[in-house]
Amino acid sequence: MKILLTGSSGQVGHALQTSLAGFGEIIAPKREQLDLSNTKAIQEFVAASQPDLIINPAAYTAVDLAEDEVTLAHAINAQAAKAFADQAHTLNIPLIHYSTDYVFDGEKRDDQGNFCPYEESDDCAPIGVYGASKRAGELAIMASGCRHLILRTSWVYSDFGKNFMLTMLRLGADRDQLKVVKDQWGAPTSALWIADKTAEIVGQIQSADNPQEWWQQHQGIVHLTPANSTNWQTFAQAIFEAAFELQLMTRKPEVLGIPSSEYPTRAKRPHNSMLSTARLNKLFGIDVPKWEDCLLDCLRQMKNKQLTKELA
Repeated sequence: MKILLTGSSGQVGHALQTSLAGFGEIIAPKREQLDLSNTKAIQEFVAASQPDLIINPAAYTAVDLAEDEVTLAHAINAQAAKAFADQAHTLNIPLIHYSTDYVFDGEKRDDQGNFCPYEESDDCAPIGVYGASKRAGELAIMASGCRHLILRTSWVYSDFGKNFMLTMLRLGADRDQLKVVKDQWGAPTSALWIADKTAEIVGQIQSADNPQEWWQQHQGIVHLTPANSTNWQTFAQAIFEAAFELQLMTRKPEVLGIPSSEYPTRAKRPHNSMLSTARLNKLFGIDVPKWEDCLLDCLRQMKNKQLTKELA
């Protein structure tokens, strides 16, 4: 199998290079090799590569900056997604694409007024440019006619790149006390876990007796996050607890919870980013671990990498 993988310099793309290594040839162009804001360049690159599968984790993810760079955000998150989907349809190959909790407004509640998880079929109502551009990408893929999976995830972190976990570890090493938002809820999702579950799905595709029938039964939007939910304050506390136990930190700073109103940002964040994963289990038989277990796995990998460097 020949897989075209975008976004190799991002968290999910970086992790996918390892998780997909056993499936065959991985074509992972760098930014200078493939300009994702250039539709024609995408068309030409895909046509020249002739892949059997396109996996597209590449995205414009600067949520606040997107409010000012509207054109660029839509070029990468919507127009590039459309270009990959159109080429997949032309070449009769499938596309796996990643989306986000930001396609929702973050206000879904149950009958008691409590936040509850979004289903894949719930109406989308993004509250910012980033979410709107990602939703436009989803719609373009679904309209293209290509075989596709759109995997929505949330609160992505890893031991690579820029993310909340690494920011907390950096700040926590120097401060006795941190203030973190407590009124936004979601499921922290490890890029390593995303990559491993994607590889599991690719394995099912590869082993399917009738790939066309497999796609008829499985394509569409699927939520891909761990189980349980938390807020940013509690997530930060969990990071410090686990990092301290693994001796990645020598102390644990105090984490004070604050409302979003005390931490203003250029773009508004959803208060509810919880995503239901019932369809993930039903379609692919994937057991969903607790987010706490995924965090521990990620930090253990980080620890092992440090030990490997020390022994080298």
